Amino acid sequence: MTLDSTCRGVLLTVAYDGAGFHGFATQPSARTVAGELLGAVRAMDPHVRELRGVSRTDAGVHAMGQLVAFDTTTSIPARGWVLGLSSHLPPEIAPRDASIVAPGFEPRAHVLHKHYRYTLLEDCRRDPFLERTAWRLATPLDLDAARQAAAFAVGTHDFRAFRSSADERTTTTRTLLAVEVARALHDPRIVQIDVRGTAFLHNMVRILVGSLVDVARGRLGAPCVAEAIASGRRSDLGITAPAQGLCLMSVTLDGAVPVWDHWPSSPIRSEEP
Repeated sequence: MTLDSTCRGVLLTVAYDGAGFHGFATQPSARTVAGELLGAVRAMDPHVRELRGVSRTDAGVHAMGQLVAFDTTTSIPARGWVLGLSSHLPPEIAPRDASIVAPGFEPRAHVLHKHYRYTLLEDCRRDPFLERTAWRLATPLDLDAARQAAAFAVGTHDFRAFRSSADERTTTTRTLLAVEVARALHDPRIVQIDVRGTAFLHNMVRILVGSLVDVARGRLGAPCVAEAIASGRRSDLGITAPAQGLCLMSVTLDGAVPVWDHWPSSPIRSEEP
């Protein structure tokens, strides 16, 4: 297979601090990650029409591994896109790597699973270095109880209770490959909840995390997750965790992604859950 020199696709891995944005997707009269990124792409190729992102992260949500594709008629190499876009973007957004792929490449069609991480800070005092990226909790957490509750979420279930009222999708069955609760080795104040799944409903991770935190604080029993899956009632669960603690860590794609140029590392990372 050869690459058409008149049109090619570009696949970016993008990291961003979402605190100052109204989410990823472009919105009229609102500052969004996609809006800033599209402006930077058009500064290099004014003919680019749209961006195709993997995840529509909400306002305040961060990313280390958002995937974004677009088509271009330029011959700019992968390295040129990473370095060139960096000079046109605000400091909160950074392209981390790029691949030259087939035109029209749609990354959402090739997703195997996504990895989200939610960060909690167990501290009665504010930490300015974690204020934008963690949910601070002043009371001690029972992580064993949270792990017991998390175990009920793993597998293929109807997660209709774990979505916001704005989510109108009729198919609500999803598969979670792993839900892990652990204290960070580098800082015992930090608790990380890692959620891996093939697809997610709107606010699904934040509702799950909020419920696990309510279990860890003794406000709910560990079986609440199983009960909500069985009943489909949002009222059986806890609060929705705030946005600032959530980060899209990575998106693992299948192997059916022809790549002609990549910079600076391997474009498709196989990540075992």
